[in-house]
This record gives sequence, C-alpha cells and structure tokens, in this order.
Amino acid sequence: MCIGVMTNKAPMHIGVIPDGNRRWARKMGLSIVEAYRIGSDKVEEFLEWSLDFGIKTVTVYVLSTENFLKRSKLELELLYRLLKEKMIKARNDEKIHRNRVRVRVIGRTWLLPEDVRKEIELTEKATMDYSDHYLNLAVVYGGRQELVDAIKKLLIDYNSGKFSINDVNEDTLFKYLYLADEPYPEPDLIIRTGGEYRLSNFLLYETAYSELYIMNKYWPEITKEDLKQALDNFAMRERRFGK
Repeated sequence: MCIGVMTNKAPMHIGVIPDGNRRWARKMGLSIVEAYRIGSDKVEEFLEWSLDFGIKTVTVYVLSTENFLKRSKLELELLYRLLKEKMIKARNDEKIHRNRVRVRVIGRTWLLPEDVRKEIELTEKATMDYSDHYLNLAVVYGGRQELVDAIKKLLIDYNSGKFSINDVNEDTLFKYLYLADEPYPEPDLIIRTGGEYRLSNFLLYETAYSELYIMNKYWPEITKEDLKQALDNFAMRERRFGK
C-alpha cells in the first residue's frame, strides 16, 4: 500500500458508484428492466471513455450486499441476466483484448447462481493474463463484508504459522483485500452519480485517501464530458494523504 503525494494529475484508478437508475426510470416513465439495461450499457461506455483518458483501473459498484438481500427476485434475475450477457460480450470484445483489459468480479460471488458464476469464471480466465488495464465489477459486494472476509483469510494464515501477531499491520491486512494483487488497488478518485454524498459501503478500506466527486445526474444520463469535468476537477486538487 503506497501512500504519498501524487505527481501525476490523472487518476490511475477510478471507483464508480452508479446511482440513480431507478429514479431515472421513474423520471423517464420507463420500466426498471429498461433502466437497468441502459445502465449496464453505460458501464461499457464509461470504460471506453476511461480508456480514452488513459485511466488504468475502473471499479464499478454493480450490486451491494444490502441490495442483494433486499431486491426482489425479479430484479435480481434481471441483474443476473445482464451480468451474464456482459461477461459473454466482454470476453468476445475486440476492444477488451486490444486494450488488454483484465475483467474481474469482486465480492461474495459464491452467493451468485451457478450459471452466473460460470460466465464470470470464463471471462476472468479469458482476460487473466492482461495487465494494461483493469475493469473490476463489485457484485454482492460490501466494504465491511470485504474486511470480514480479509480477516478470516488472515486468521487462517496466522493459525497455520505463516506470520506472528507482531507482523500484523495495515499493510498485512491490505494484502488480503480483493484487489490487493492489482497495481493500483486504491482508487484515487470516487465518482458517484445521482447527487448522493455517501460511500454506501463501497471500498471502505481502500478509499481512505480517495478524492470524492459527486455528479448531480443519474447514472444513465452522464456523458464523456461529465467524466472529463471530473478529471479536470481532480487535476486541480492537492492530495496530502492526511499529512
């Protein structure tokens, strides 16, 4: 975990909380099915824009642990169908392979249906050797739950004698988080759409020093120019990382 003042004014890693699909659907008189499909297509657009701007890593909050427990069966089945479609499309997408984008799904994926897990596994395998760019989709994900999972894995290694209690520090715990093996695991910038000012249990440990940028637009409404404005705003900020 590297903490220091950045000299590069472009974020290496952007975390995205794509809020507002349901509110946008009500505003436009559309069904939730139409809204989710348009919202999932916007993720593809956002990745393309990010590649154009030279962003190395994008992590998108797709389905929180809380929403996994609260959403109706119909909505979850819709999300599962869209996720499977996007996994199939990603591993057959020329742009993914040309830009060498590693696609991953992070979270408690073992709670997903078997057919969804299979498509995720095939796409992750098809892109696992890429390291130029990373697209992480947080599905059945919660920041607190990630910490619990990390501590469980850490305790297994501790009990097997891989390290002593005195070896445990912030960096030790960080190594057990979902994105620990990526070159830019900590988002420089978190973008949230929909006008809400909160993290909603997204990458809690990793965002300790992230810059926040709130867009007062619903997720399906954002444009490449909106992303450019967020990056321009980020470039003007002085990051001190608590110093």
